[in-house]
Amino acid sequence: MESAAAALRGGALVLLPTETVYGLAADAGNPQAVAQIFEAKGRPRFNPLISHVYDLAGAERIARFDARARRLAEAFWPGPLTLVLPLADPAAVCDLARAGLETVAVRAPAHPMARALLAAFGGPVVAPSANRSGRPSPTRFRDAMDETGAAAAVALDGGDCAVGLESTVVSVLDSVRLLRPGAVTRAEIEALVGPLAEAEADVKRSPGRLAAHYAPEAPVRIEARDLRPGEVLIGFGDSGGALNLSPSGDLREAAANLFKMLREADRSRPAGIAVAPVPHEGLGEAINDRLARAAGKVG
Repeated sequence: MESAAAALRGGALVLLPTETVYGLAADAGNPQAVAQIFEAKGRPRFNPLISHVYDLAGAERIARFDARARRLAEAFWPGPLTLVLPLADPAAVCDLARAGLETVAVRAPAHPMARALLAAFGGPVVAPSANRSGRPSPTRFRDAMDETGAAAAVALDGGDCAVGLESTVVSVLDSVRLLRPGAVTRAEIEALVGPLAEAEADVKRSPGRLAAHYAPEAPVRIEARDLRPGEVLIGFGDSGGALNLSPSGDLREAAANLFKMLREADRSRPAGIAVAPVPHEGLGEAINDRLARAAGKVG
């Protein structure tokens, strides 16, 4: 792990597993290193990056927490929740990583390999998903290597990602807003902080909000109840399909399989990818958000 930490200190990139997806990591305070991420991914520079820290104490060095934010961090960290908060230390997270905003997105990941690297490095690390911009996020090491592995000085193989969707993003500013759904659900957040405000006021502060995003090469058709010539079906529950997100209808299994199966379907170069309906409640909100963006159906 020390070789990966040394690479970060030297301004190089590291391919990093988290419980959500694989990330392409750099020292959050080094603008030259962060610029390499944008270049490797082809990512728009107006899209802010998430700073990963070891724990709440590390987060409080770069962001200002109020009682609401601390309640959420204590409930869901380490884990798949990102908080967008007022910036405390501009030197710790460079302007490029924040897309010029006065806020910072921060989370403490749960994957043991990510935590070991953060402990060894000792500071915030930006680690957006290790895919080329717009593509499905990699949840397997080989997919991450295929996407942006050539840009990394060190690549850490942490196995398949358990969650399989990017983190939930919540801004805690004047109001609490759900900016990107994920494995920490709307209901779980509201149980701690009350009803959430409309997201659009803070939407620029969140990654992963492009209308066309997470997309394979083949066109994606969602809520599909039939199969057209040349399409591959990704099913859910009893809908069948050459690939099935979860034959038992388990939404957590479906989330873990989503990007992996979009990639598998795409490898056969089909005329299209049809995805069976997935319930919208709970974790289904996040799954359907990613599917809508893969199909270019947002905005």
